[in-house]
Amino acid sequence: MKGALGIIPARGGSKGIPYKNIHPLCGKPLLWYAISEAHRCRYLDRVVVSTDDEKIAEVARQSGAEVVMRPAALATDESPTELALLHVVESLKDSEGYEPTVVVTLEPTSPLRSAELIDRCLETLQRVKADSVMTVVETRDCFGTVQDGYFTALFANQPRRRQDRQPLYRESGTLYATRLEALKNYRSVLGGRPYAVIIDEEEAIDINTAFDLTIAEALMQHRERSPT
Repeated sequence: MKGALGIIPARGGSKGIPYKNIHPLCGKPLLWYAISEAHRCRYLDRVVVSTDDEKIAEVARQSGAEVVMRPAALATDESPTELALLHVVESLKDSEGYEPTVVVTLEPTSPLRSAELIDRCLETLQRVKADSVMTVVETRDCFGTVQDGYFTALFANQPRRRQDRQPLYRESGTLYATRLEALKNYRSVLGGRPYAVIIDEEEAIDINTAFDLTIAEALMQHRERSPT
């Protein structure tokens, strides 16, 4: 697929882990993993980091990515990621006349996302009639609500055995590949009609806490000891 732009949104603010996006993980800044795998892809034209922070920008450049500095107004806790994505698109169009056909959102907090997954999602988007491709993870957990201490299952009469339940799917946030027209029209990485690519729990790990970092580091060390 031609015309695919990889954008890594990496703002400076982080409440859980200070400077989370460049926090060390197995000796590398977290951001490095997203950039490294994006560069291994067959279908991405280029890889751009969107950030409001010069420290993150420097790490991004050292890791081989282009950088588009994001205005502070687009880097608050309430700022939708989509506005940062569109800001990159508009900046590249204004400065270079470059405009992609597909925007691939690669959150830096998914260090186990592979280049092969990025390529698979772009191949899928080229094949299906969808506004976007999103990654999901299968779950057979029993979900419900708690009111006044009492649990009510979201779906009544579910089998008690996990393997007997109908699978559900949760949005993983690992990757979104969105046609630019849909991103502009809907102001959403999902567009109006997203197509789901199922991935495993390992590749879907999302770093938000120190515990997540510990799990990711353990998995990476296990991979190094047991190459496939």
